[in-house]
Amino acid sequence: MKLKNISTSVPKKDHKGKVSGQLAYISDVKVENMVYGVLYRSQVAYGKIKSIQLPDLPEGYEAVGAENIPGPNYVKIIKEDQPIFANEWVNYIGEPILMLVGKDLDILYGLLDEVKIEMEEHQAIYTLDEAIKQKSATGVTMANYEFGESLESISAIEQGAFHIIEEEYDAGYQEHVYLEPQGMLGIYKDDEIVVQGSMQCLYYIKNALITALACGDDDVSVVQSPTGGGFGGKEEFPSMMACHVAVAAKAVKKSVMLVFDRSEDMVVTTKRHPAKLKYRTALDKEGNILSMCVEVFLDGGANVGLSSVVLQRALLNSAGVYKIPHFHAKGYVLKTNTVPNGAFRGFGAPQSFAGIESHIAHLSKLANIDPLEYKRKYLVKQGDPTITKGNFRDPILMEDMIEDLLNASDYKKKKTEFETFNQQNLRYKKGIGTSLFLHGCGFTGSGERDHIKAKVRLYKSKDDRVSLKISNSDMGQGIFTTLSKIVAKELDLPYEEVLYPYPDTKEVPDSGPTVASRTTMIVGKLLERAAKKLKAQWQPGVEQEVTEDYVHREMIPWDEKTFTGDAYPAYSWGVNFVEVEVDTLTGNVKLEKVYANYEVGKVIDDRVMKGQIDGGLAQGLAYGYLEKMTSKEGRIQQKSITDYGPPTSMDVVTIQSKVFDNPYADGPYGAKGAGELTLIGGAPAVQSAIENALKTPFQQIPITPEVIIESLWTREGEEG
Repeated sequence: MKLKNISTSVPKKDHKGKVSGQLAYISDVKVENMVYGVLYRSQVAYGKIKSIQLPDLPEGYEAVGAENIPGPNYVKIIKEDQPIFANEWVNYIGEPILMLVGKDLDILYGLLDEVKIEMEEHQAIYTLDEAIKQKSATGVTMANYEFGESLESISAIEQGAFHIIEEEYDAGYQEHVYLEPQGMLGIYKDDEIVVQGSMQCLYYIKNALITALACGDDDVSVVQSPTGGGFGGKEEFPSMMACHVAVAAKAVKKSVMLVFDRSEDMVVTTKRHPAKLKYRTALDKEGNILSMCVEVFLDGGANVGLSSVVLQRALLNSAGVYKIPHFHAKGYVLKTNTVPNGAFRGFGAPQSFAGIESHIAHLSKLANIDPLEYKRKYLVKQGDPTITKGNFRDPILMEDMIEDLLNASDYKKKKTEFETFNQQNLRYKKGIGTSLFLHGCGFTGSGERDHIKAKVRLYKSKDDRVSLKISNSDMGQGIFTTLSKIVAKELDLPYEEVLYPYPDTKEVPDSGPTVASRTTMIVGKLLERAAKKLKAQWQPGVEQEVTEDYVHREMIPWDEKTFTGDAYPAYSWGVNFVEVEVDTLTGNVKLEKVYANYEVGKVIDDRVMKGQIDGGLAQGLAYGYLEKMTSKEGRIQQKSITDYGPPTSMDVVTIQSKVFDNPYADGPYGAKGAGELTLIGGAPAVQSAIENALKTPFQQIPITPEVIIESLWTREGEEG
């Protein structure tokens, strides 16, 4: 099949294997001389290990712990604070202390119950509020950043303000709920360890293994298995599991399989960071914004992991899509003795957008203006500075996208109709809400140039088939298809003759991790350039290989210390409208209609993009009103999908969506990032709709039935 229009959908590369059920995921794999591993985990949130007593282990069953690690006992991420196996202190319930390995899982779980560990328990910090109090007393943080106009100049503006509005906003955990739980296999060979599994970032894992095993580059390789969803949950967490199986395989000289069941996965893997956002906004007499100060607090959990980078993006999105005069932002990652939090689709932006969209809507009431009209007054435009003194240099189509949804949804008419309905109906209330949002594409600042340094390779065989040699993972988002299309189109080859095998670090260069809405825009552009090079050199029937290295776009230089410059080379944009009906007797929220417009440059495949929209919005909307995860004294309370309550087909309505064409010069065929953008607007839009229905402000997500009933009781008490 020759491609005429790059956006026209084609059959996905992995379609047949998935729909037939023939695709082998990591838990389906069996290799010679393989044993299973199970982890003994701390039952104490914070304490010192005094002694470890193992049961008598049957023949063929062994224990593996910190003493078996050839290199330093930490998982290489950013900071060296996360042990592979805890051997002195434990910092959260569920932290791995040792692994038992053997052929029979039932026997292993029985042996696990007989392990006796004596602990000296210490006072733990369980909540973000406790951590904020601790920070006030000690000043200690896991990470912190601050930027914007000086507080002295903002203080002078506040002195002349008519109103000073202060609000706090809370966002809870979110669980990834990928279809396939975490799984990793360490394959033992005399001359190397091969780690295979469900993952997003092959070279993150390889670098962690080289450190843990104290070995050379050729002594380990990492291979991606078919991966049943990631959403960020398989970004940094698999590095720890890979270290577990690799250390165990080396110690027992057998291949070791470690696969979590759903309950273990939900209790011990990383989550979206709970957040508290504080706003202090000065207004004039007419309700116009004079200045705004934002403080962001993220619950990092027990280890810092990627939290410092998540905080960066949360702060970079703290003003939303708005040009706020006299803006200041600061933020902190704080330690709690709870499960570490980490990467999750949106990477700090969903918390910030939920907060700023809510705050701006609440300010609109003081100005007595419709929330959407108030937001439009402050929308950034092409040529405006960013909050970090960068520049929005590309065309921005937000006004066109808003106008389109105003017409598609009959927004003004609906608002009037809903007002009448609500006045006439005591139990059910209808509302319509909006959200406006963006997402920076790629790594923050100069990360691509200074840290990632992506490289891609194309290999042409003698039969003139072309293979993509890159380290990026398809986890359901469709890059097997979209990246193959880019190469096929550029080479004018049938799509079927472009191959994209599951990556193996022995075979592929480091193209960077599959994160940060970077894969299509950054790696896709490198592949487009490599394909141009191959086309120019093409020799039929001859083996050929070309490589291409990342080149940084000339922008305002990024300074991480001062948080100034261009944070991203490009931005993708979105507008969501949501209609709901709220049952005031039960507090249940029913989605009625969802409208969504996006601008992601140029779409590489229409069906893949529609999948991103529908899936992202389902996840984002659920974050706003359905999905509730809690930790009690350091222990996650929701241990099953039923307990947690992600949306089912009964909760998701048909999503009316449109993508606006706005090609980006430095993206392949004009494409920008799309994967994270589609989640970000869901929660603030559903909150806006619930507030419109109930005429009640909320300062948190998720807005569960319990939250709604409590707010209605509070309002009745105040009115009574």
